Amino acid sequence: MNVACANQDPTVDAAACFAEFVYTFDIDHVPDNVVERAKLSILDAFGIGLASKNYAFAQSATAAINELGGPGDFPIIGSKLRLPQRDAAHLNGILIHGLDFDDTHSEAVVHTSASTVPTMLIAGLAQGASGARALAAFIIGSESASRIGAAARGGFHHKGFHPTGVVGAFGSTLCAGYLYGLNPAQLRDAQGIVLSKAAGSMQFLDDGAWTKRSHPGWASVCAQTAVVMAKHGFFGPRDPYFGRYGLFPSHTHPDAVINARTLTSSLGEIWEMLNIAFKPYPACHMTHAFADAALALKEKHDLKTKDIESIVAYVHESEIPVICEPAANKIHPQNSYDAQFSVNYLIAATFVRDRFGLAELADEVLNDKEILSLCAKTSYRPDPDSAYPDYYSGAIDILTYDGRLLHHREQMNRGSAENPMSDQDIIDKFLGNATLTISQADAETLMEIVLNLEHEPDLERLANALTRT
Repeated sequence: MNVACANQDPTVDAAACFAEFVYTFDIDHVPDNVVERAKLSILDAFGIGLASKNYAFAQSATAAINELGGPGDFPIIGSKLRLPQRDAAHLNGILIHGLDFDDTHSEAVVHTSASTVPTMLIAGLAQGASGARALAAFIIGSESASRIGAAARGGFHHKGFHPTGVVGAFGSTLCAGYLYGLNPAQLRDAQGIVLSKAAGSMQFLDDGAWTKRSHPGWASVCAQTAVVMAKHGFFGPRDPYFGRYGLFPSHTHPDAVINARTLTSSLGEIWEMLNIAFKPYPACHMTHAFADAALALKEKHDLKTKDIESIVAYVHESEIPVICEPAANKIHPQNSYDAQFSVNYLIAATFVRDRFGLAELADEVLNDKEILSLCAKTSYRPDPDSAYPDYYSGAIDILTYDGRLLHHREQMNRGSAENPMSDQDIIDKFLGNATLTISQADAETLMEIVLNLEHEPDLERLANALTRT
C-alpha cells in the first residue's frame, strides 16, 4: 500500500485507500503465518457449514432460497443442490454462521469469515479464480472488515446494527472486487454502492429469532451485486464511510468514538488476521470466558450444583444488552439462539454438563431442570476491569451455601490471539463438525485442499469436496 495513503487522515478518502490496497495486493508479500491462519479460518468455516446442514434453520432457508432462485451452477456446502450465484452465496453464509460457532475479530465484534468465505468461494468460481487468488481475496476481505469494525469499537451494536451484516458487506465487496479485477475507480464505486445495501438488525436478541443467521450471506449478496454494478459503470457515493449519511454517521451510536486511523494505518503491514479469534464453544463469543470460569471453579473446589447459593457474572457494560438482556430470555431460554446469547445459560449448562457443544443446545437440554435452576441463581454486575473489546473477558463469583465466596477471572478469552487455540485444536474442531455430515475420508480430503489452497489451479476440486454427501 502507498505510504502516503497509509499515513493520511482516512476521513479524507478511506474508500480510495481501500481501493488502492485491493488493486495493488500481492499475496506473495503476505507473511506466512498470516496465510496459514487464513487457511485455518476457511477450514473452520467450512466445517461449521457442514455441521449446519440438518438443522431446521438450514432446511427452511434452503427451501425458501431454492424456491426463489431455482437451479443454478454454484455449490451449496454439504449438498448436491446448485443455485444461482447470489442465492448460493446467501445460503452458504447462513450455513457458516447458523450455529454461531464461527470466528470473530474481537475488537471489531465481526464474524469476518462468515461473509468472506462464501464470497471468496462463489465469486471465485464465477471468475475462474485460482486457489491463490481466492485465498488473497479472503485475506483482503477479512483485513478490511476487521479494520472497519474495529474503528467503531462497538458503536454499531449500540445503534442496533449487527456489524457482521453491515461491516461484512464492505469487507466482502473488497474481496469480490479483487476477484473481479476491478480498477481503483470501480472499487471506490463498489464501496459506495454497498453502503445502500448493507443491513443487519439486532432485534433478534429479543426473541431468539433466526434473522441473525442470514446476515453474513446477505452481506455477500450485497457485495457481489455492488461489485458487478460497479464493473458496469454504476456510480456510487464518493464517501461511504464518513460522508454526511455514510456508514459511521448513520450506523453507529451518536456517542460512539470512531478511531478513523484504525481503518488504514499500517494496512498491509500489520495484519488483523492474527487477531481473529476462533470459537471453542458454539455461542456468542462474549459468553465464552464465563463458561471457562465456571469450569475452573468447579474443578478447583470440587463443586456440585447443590452447593451453589448464587452466581454473579461480571460483564462489560457494552456486552450487557447482548448477553444479559432481556433477563427473562436469559434465565429461561426459549430456543437455542436465546441460549447462545445468555451468560446465565452458558455458565449453568457448562457447569452442569462439564462442556458446551452443539449437544447442549438440544431442546431436552434447554429444559433441563438442574440447568434452569442454576440459570435462575445467576445475576450480573458491570465489570470495570473487563478487557472488552480487545478481549472478551469473563469473571464470576460463586457463593456457596456453606458461606464460601469463590472468584475466578478469565481476562483473555480462549481462542484469542493471546490465549489461542492450537492449530490441532482447530483441525479437531473442523473434523468433529464436518463428520456430522460427511465421512472422515471426505473430511480429510477437504482439509487437504483447503490447507494447500494456494496450490490449486482453480476452485473446482474444492467445490466438489464441499458437496460430497
